[in-house]
Amino acid sequence: MLVAALRSPVGASSLLVQAVMAGQVRPLVSVPLVLEYEAVLTRPEQLAVSGFAADETVSIVKAFCRMGEPVHLAYRLRPQLQDPDDEFVLETAFHGRADAIVTFNSKDFQRAAKVFGIEAISPREAVGRMRRR
Repeated sequence: MLVAALRSPVGASSLLVQAVMAGQVRPLVSVPLVLEYEAVLTRPEQLAVSGFAADETVSIVKAFCRMGEPVHLAYRLRPQLQDPDDEFVLETAFHGRADAIVTFNSKDFQRAAKVFGIEAISPREAVGRMRRR
């Protein structure tokens, strides 16, 4: 979601990040998740699309994380997903007792997340739920 929001200032992901920064939504954050955000968002191709410099991107990630709820990953749940790089997302959601994982890869997360009582939903669906509150 954060990656999509920095790639485009319009759309559901951007609205969700704005809600986070306004204190309306509190994302779960863990050390592996933050490191992944920084690694992905500072790749040259991501910087080219977003128009941000690497240090600006890191500052955005830090600001986003300050608005989040820190989650300690007490133990691993692996393997649960086809993509090993997505495992820490599921682990953060599980240990943080999330209701949902907001992702464009909801299909990849559906089965495993459901086992742990977590929904996998799209950013658009998350915005719709936020508006109904």
